[in-house]
Amino acid sequence: MAPAEQDALAVREQLFHDRICALLFASLYILCHFIITHFKKHADFTAVHDDEDAAVNKIALELCTFTLAVALGAVLLLPFSIISNEVLLSFPQNYYIQWLNGSLIHGLWNLVFLFSNMSLVFLMPFAYFFTESEGFAGSKKGIMARVYETSVVLLLLTLLVLGMVWVASAIVGNDAASRQSLYDLWEYYLPYLYSCISLFGVLLLLLCTPFGLSTMFTVTGKLLVKPRLLEDLDEQLSCTRFEEAAVSHRI
Repeated sequence: MAPAEQDALAVREQLFHDRICALLFASLYILCHFIITHFKKHADFTAVHDDEDAAVNKIALELCTFTLAVALGAVLLLPFSIISNEVLLSFPQNYYIQWLNGSLIHGLWNLVFLFSNMSLVFLMPFAYFFTESEGFAGSKKGIMARVYETSVVLLLLTLLVLGMVWVASAIVGNDAASRQSLYDLWEYYLPYLYSCISLFGVLLLLLCTPFGLSTMFTVTGKLLVKPRLLEDLDEQLSCTRFEEAAVSHRI
């Protein structure tokens, strides 16, 4: 095969993988939109009398839906990788499933990592500050005034976090290499931040799961009726005799 044909085939495969990724993300986005609209209060986004507040809440809803879709994609990416690998091993000669290859999985991993960092660092703080913003004092009211205020607050927060990291790095390792490593924001600190927050989520899950399971079993025990075989008949007869004696004494 000529090099030009190989390049054309690679470009065609990449376009096909991009369409698959877009289709998967669109499906997750629609699913997450239905999930959020199902569990949120009806008055949160729809029963707002001010059009500006309604638009702000709508934008925040879309940002939260995007973040939830990215999180759900990150959770389902490992099972999807395992299933696609098993399918390829089971049907190695099938032409219609050859698109489930390593290039697609690698592209999905890169997209999930990119959107996870973007949602974690920018989208979720922006959504929170955007719903709390009212615009700068003296400025014209509107959506753009809130966007400007949110952008300024998010920029100041980013500079504050970077300054704290710079100071901590200078205290821990007082050399030029430690300060120079701060410039590797995309290659080092964002993956490190993503790993730390993932570890915090796992620890929080391990902390909350036993309480949730105990509460679940407690509620289930209250709702279910105990079988008659597990009841102590002698104890019930003793209680009945005591109740009968008490009623006779009152009479």
